Amino acid sequence: MNNKLASPYRLAAFKLICLQGVVALFAAVIIFIGLGVEASLSALAGGAVAILPHCVFALYAFRFMGASRAEQAYNALKRGNALKFMLTIILFALVLKHFPVVLLPFFSIYVLALFTGLFAPVFFKH
Repeated sequence: MNNKLASPYRLAAFKLICLQGVVALFAAVIIFIGLGVEASLSALAGGAVAILPHCVFALYAFRFMGASRAEQAYNALKRGNALKFMLTIILFALVLKHFPVVLLPFFSIYVLALFTGLFAPVFFKH
């Protein structure tokens, strides 16, 4: 089921996810120092809402690769993208409904974790 051609791309995706996690964790520590426990927990929740769907996307999107599996790769990419958006909506709904969230740190770290992907070429060669 797994393709050897996809392994380097899957590894690069998980490096990016780890970078997003480190940035979110570092920002949550800074928020903890400045604003307290509740705000830092909200920041961690925002980071988790940003990172967990990307993990699901990476698992699905990089399952197949190569010219002989183009249709499978396309379907896996579509499925991964759809699951990512559905999981993002579900996580937002769950966190905002069931936990006391400080909105500014929550959304700030969510956006920061998403923007980390734009700066990934600075940190990675691949």
